[in-house]
Amino acid sequence: MMIRIALVVALATPACSNRTESAPVHEKDTPLARKWIAAGAVVIDVRSREEYAGDHVDRAVNIPVDELAGRIGEVQTLARKDQQIVVYCASGNRAAKAQRVLGAEGYTQVVNGGGVDSLK
Repeated sequence: MMIRIALVVALATPACSNRTESAPVHEKDTPLARKWIAAGAVVIDVRSREEYAGDHVDRAVNIPVDELAGRIGEVQTLARKDQQIVVYCASGNRAAKAQRVLGAEGYTQVVNGGGVDSLK
């Protein structure tokens, strides 16, 4: 039984490695997001239209997280599947959900930028 548990933990735990410039999985990484934005990444604000209207990051396109799967065609016009994409919201929680949605659609370079105030 202990061997099974150890095997499950080992398989579920990511291997240790040096950090690269690839996107973290579902963790906020505001410094990397800022770097990608400065380099021209596609920026998607996944907050509501009202929140976006109040304030947003320059060049950000507003696609609320609850609409993201249904508007994936719009994302396809913005970015290739291997292109850097920054998603953000108010705190990073909705951005994590958006990151999962985009990952499931085959987008490989998606970073959770956290909250709008952190990115500005």
